[in-house]
Parts: sequence; C-alpha cells; structure tokens
Amino acid sequence: MDPREHGSQRKLASFAVIFLLWAIIYLPALFRPALSDDTDSVHAEAAHEMVARGDWVTLYVDGLRYLEKAPVLYWSMASSFKLFGVTEWTARLPVALGVLALLFATFSLGRRLFGARAGFLSCFVLATAFGPFMCTRILIPDMMVGLWLTLSFDFFLHTLEQEQPSRLACWGLAAATALNVLTKGLIGLVFPVGTIGLFLLLTGNLKHLLKIRLISSTLVFLAVAAPWHILASLANPVQGDSRGFAWFYFINEHLLRFLGRRYPKDYYSEPLLAFWGVILLWMAPWSAFLLQGLGRIPRKLGEMRKGLDARGRARLLLGLWAAVIVVFFSFSSRQDYYLAPALPALALLIGDWLSQEEAPESEGLRRSGRWSSAVLLAVGVAGSLAAMLLAYHAAPPPPGTDVADLLSRNPETIPFLFGRVSELNLAALGAFRVPLVATGIALLLGTALNWMWRRRGAPAAGNWALAAMMVAILLSILQAMVIFEPVTSSKQLAMTIQSAYRPGDVIVVNAEYEKGSTVNFYTGVPVQVLNNRTGNLWYGSFFPDAPRVHVDHAWLAQQWNGPARVFLWTEKQHRERALLGINPQQVWELAASGGKVILTNRPPEKPR
Repeated sequence: MDPREHGSQRKLASFAVIFLLWAIIYLPALFRPALSDDTDSVHAEAAHEMVARGDWVTLYVDGLRYLEKAPVLYWSMASSFKLFGVTEWTARLPVALGVLALLFATFSLGRRLFGARAGFLSCFVLATAFGPFMCTRILIPDMMVGLWLTLSFDFFLHTLEQEQPSRLACWGLAAATALNVLTKGLIGLVFPVGTIGLFLLLTGNLKHLLKIRLISSTLVFLAVAAPWHILASLANPVQGDSRGFAWFYFINEHLLRFLGRRYPKDYYSEPLLAFWGVILLWMAPWSAFLLQGLGRIPRKLGEMRKGLDARGRARLLLGLWAAVIVVFFSFSSRQDYYLAPALPALALLIGDWLSQEEAPESEGLRRSGRWSSAVLLAVGVAGSLAAMLLAYHAAPPPPGTDVADLLSRNPETIPFLFGRVSELNLAALGAFRVPLVATGIALLLGTALNWMWRRRGAPAAGNWALAAMMVAILLSILQAMVIFEPVTSSKQLAMTIQSAYRPGDVIVVNAEYEKGSTVNFYTGVPVQVLNNRTGNLWYGSFFPDAPRVHVDHAWLAQQWNGPARVFLWTEKQHRERALLGINPQQVWELAASGGKVILTNRPPEKPR
C-alpha cells in the first residue's frame, strides 16, 4: 500500500474515533437536562429574541437591551433556532459543534507539530477531560474562544515556518483573532497578541512582526471585527439616563470588570489558589501527566535565543498560551470557566508527552508515567470508596420527594457550575445513588486498569482505560444533572404556566430576572420583575424606549385585584415577602417544584 494512502486512512480513522467520542459524550447532553435558570436560559432567550425581532445587532432579553456580550454565540444559536426551531437541543447545538470543531482543530495542530499519534492523543485528552464537558453544560462561549485561539496559533506557527509568510497564514491569523473578539470581547485580542508578543520577545525575534503583513492583516481584522461594534454603537447611542453601548460594553464590561469595579457586581471572584487548582480539575484525569507535559517547555532564555527546533518552539508557544490566560485572570475577577480557553494548549502538551511515553525506547518516560498512574490509582481508590460509602449510607428518598426539600440551605451559594453542590447532604445524595455507584465503579476500574497496563509496558492501553472511565463518569454526571433539574431549572413550572396562560395574563418573577429566566424562555412570554432592578437587565432598563419590566408591590397588588390572571414565580422561602399587601385568601398555589412555587390570583381551572 502507498504510504500516503496508508497515512490518509489512519487520519480518517482518527477523525472517526474523535467523532465517535464526541457523539457518545456530547449528543445525549443536547436534550437533557432542561436549560437552567440564570446564564443558560438568559443567553438562549437573547438568541430567541434576536430571531423574533429580526435584529442581529442589538441583543435583547425580556424586551430590554442586553449589551454585555459579543454576538457570535447568539448569532449561532439564532441560526440554529431559525433552521430547527426553538428548543433546548437547538440552543445547545452550536456549542456542541464548536467542541467538535475544536477537537478536529486540536488534532490537526498536534499532528502537524508533534506527529500523528501526538495529535490524536491531544484530542483524546481534550475530548474526555472533565473541564470541556463541564464548561459546555451552560451556554457560554469560552470553549469557542479556545477554538479561535487554536486556529490563530496554528496560522502563526505557519508564518514562522515560511521564509516569507503567505497571505493565507497572515490573514487567517487576523480573521481568527477578529472572530475571537466577536465571540468574547477584547480578551479575544489580548490573548493571542499577548502570547505571540511574549513568544517573539523571548525568542529574540520581534522583527518577525514586520513579516506578517501588518497593514493588510490589520485591515482584515477590522473588516471582520469592526462592523458589528460600529453598528451596535450607532443603534444604541447615549439616551436618557443610559450612556450608550460603547460605554457599557467597553468600559463597564471590560475595563471595570477587569478591575473588579463593574456595576452591578453580580458575579463572584474565586480565591486565587482555588482558581489555579481548578486547572488540575479541568484536565482530570489527564492532569496526572500535566507536570510531565509542562516539564518539556523550554525554560532557559539562552536556549530560546539561540534558536529552538520546531518542537521546542511549539512547546514554548503552548506554554505561553496557557500562562497568559492564567496570569491575566489572576489579576482580575476569576471564574472557574475562564480557564477553558487554556485547555487545548494543556491537552497538546500532555498529548505530546503521552506519545513520547509510548515509544519503546522511552523507559525513563514510562517510569515517570507509572509513578503518575500510581498516584492516580490512589486518588481513584479514595474517590471510589467515598462514592460507594455515600451511596450505601444515603437512603433513597420516598417517591415524589422534591430534591430541593432535602438540601441544606446555603445563602452564600456561588451561582455557577458548582453553585448548588455545597447544599448537598446525605439525605439529598440518596437521590443520586445510581450515578454515585456508576462513578465509583468507573473510578476504580479505570485507574486500576491504567496502572496495571502501564506497569506491563502498555501505556496506550492505559490511556484507553482512562478514556473509557471518563465516558462513564461524564455520562453519570449528566444523569445527576437530570435528577437535579427541578432545582436548577424552572422548566416544569413554566410548562404549567404555559398550559394555563391566556392572552392578557401577567407573569411576575419575585427575584432577579436571572433566577426565573427559564419561565421567560419556555413560555415565550415576557415577564415582570418584582423589586429587583439589577442584574443583567439593569442597564437596558434606562433606555427611554425600554418597556416597563421592573415593578413594585403596589403594582403587583393592583394587578392581583384586577381582571387579569397573574402568575407569580417565587422561591418558597420568599413567598411571604412576595405577597406583601395581598389578601392570603386570594392566593392559590398552581404548582411547586425545586424549592420554587407558582402562585396565582385565580383558583386553578379544573381539567375538563
């Protein structure tokens, strides 16, 4: 067989395995659980209203301008809605496809830098690591940022390899950077420019900037990135008490957020050491080999200045890619998912090392891998034992029990990826016995087989064991999220409202809009927000043409006693405060789920 034909077949086989891994892990997660309150449904609703209004420049949520975010995520979701309808899976489809594109881009870059096996293993790591899956359980664009960075640095490395960099490489770098800006704002420019600038400075090659067609590349960047920013500024000028799009987007959402002075301060900043520690969690279980991957990055300035070979340049660039992101956010507000764009770089470094470990002559590397597998086995045994003990001691709740009623109330809960985990207790864990047992078995078998095969000199088999383990664990996490759905989402309550809703009825959320945002998305009806002019809808409410979304108790009492039917969403613990000035005899409970309740001013209609 022609070697080129054989190589092509192996490449197609690698793509097929990558696609299969992605399909097994990410396709089931398109459909369940329901979109969660807060970021998930807020972003989906922004895309929904983009389609409904036909306005692809200014984002709206609940009828108010939503000027915080760059548009690519919303354009992609809106396109999905137009093609396939407004559903959960169509909202999630662009993010899932973005992960698939990132996996293919990582494979392609790793294959070119370190060889076919390293490219495949890098993609293998990224597809089965904990972080990418968790960072795509909500509708955020951070893994897309990783995609554009992967493409940007691929183009940049092409410019280094060419005596006279081609237009394709230079303009591709500019276009990918511009798309990053349209995906996540100015950090889409800061990360590639900072990484490339440091790389050229450390290697004593700043003159390379003169080779990358700065003038035409800048024009390409502006041609892609500038139009939306200009149109958004023109469509949202200074009006009334608002300062317009430019101030809110560039100053409040970028500069002041970086300085920790953004208003409203409705976000939490993780402690610095915890933020750094998240890297190990996001790359798990492959973080067991992270030190080996990082250890191959050139560290001596003299070595960098004398000239690195292609692999050395690649490792240095990958290390700087991850370091720039970690250091940047170390001096800013910090969220665990902010690290997502660094994960492809870490996966490539780990994949490079794993491919070298598989070589028969690499006994030193194999010895190091066995030590790492032993540490991983100890962690796996401890984790498995903990999961099994929790499953054994946690009694299953009676049928029909609301999981929210079992939780320990924690008013300091962090409202994001792990926000409600701190409220779990032994009683609540009884509802999660099946995913706990599945996770425990997977941890024990996966880490044990990995250790056994590495001791027998078969690290490739050990890698497959870890990948299979992670598939089982990630699907178990998905099952746990489905069980937890009533707590994280108000979909069930929204469906109850939708079945009883008639034109002219009123829906009110007794909290910040975000806490009950799924009611807006799933009913398709604008909601009123009671006594909470803050959060995502704060700034848009100051525009003169803004509808009256934020209301007070006097308004609610008037509506409650008026001819329209009112549906009031509230958390159970805030029920009394929501009903101030309303006669308790005129309050009926329509539905309750997940610690939330729908109250109404009319007796529930009896089924016909």
